[in-house]
Amino acid sequence: MHTHFMDKLRNYEVSFSGLKNGKHEFKFEIDKTFFQLFDTEQEFTNPRIAADILLDKHTTFLEFEIRIHGLIELVCDITNENFDHPIKNRIKVLVKFGEEYDDSEEDVITIHSGDHAFNVAQLLYENVMLSVPMKKISPAVKDEDLELLDQYSPKDIEESEDQEHESDPRWDALRKLKDKN
Repeated sequence: MHTHFMDKLRNYEVSFSGLKNGKHEFKFEIDKTFFQLFDTEQEFTNPRIAADILLDKHTTFLEFEIRIHGLIELVCDITNENFDHPIKNRIKVLVKFGEEYDDSEEDVITIHSGDHAFNVAQLLYENVMLSVPMKKISPAVKDEDLELLDQYSPKDIEESEDQEHESDPRWDALRKLKDKN
C-alpha cells in the first residue's frame, strides 16, 4: 500500500501501549474522507457518524467495543430522492497478541506482540456497512404507501385470516405451548 494511504489510516489507530489496565474511551468522527480510504463504492453519501471506542485493557489481551451512531444519506428505492437515514451499531472484538496478524476468527483479532497500537479503521468501516439497510425507503414513502394499502385492502381479510389460524399447525403448536403455561 502507498504511504499516503497508511498515513491517513493512522488517524484511526488506538494506541494502547502506554495505557494502564482498565477502561479507556476514544472518539472518532467518520465522514466521507474516511470512506474515501476504502476503494469500494458506498451505497450512501454524506456520512456524519460518531464512533465511540471503548477499550478495556488487560495484561494479555484487549477488549474493544465499537459503537457508531449518526446519519447517512441514502437514495430512496421508490422515489429516487435522497433522504437521511439514522444508523446505530455496536460490535465487540477481542484483540490478542501473537506471532502475526490474524483476523480469521470471528470477533477475535490477533495482532503482532510488538504492536503498540490497534487500527480500528476496518472495524469502523464494517460496523457502518452492517447498519446500512438493504431496502432503502424514505420515511416519506412509507406513510403514503401504507395509506394506499389501507384503501385498497378488503375489510374481510381479517376474518379470513382467523379461519386460517384454526387449521394452521403452527398456531396449534403455539396454543399447546400457551396451554401448558
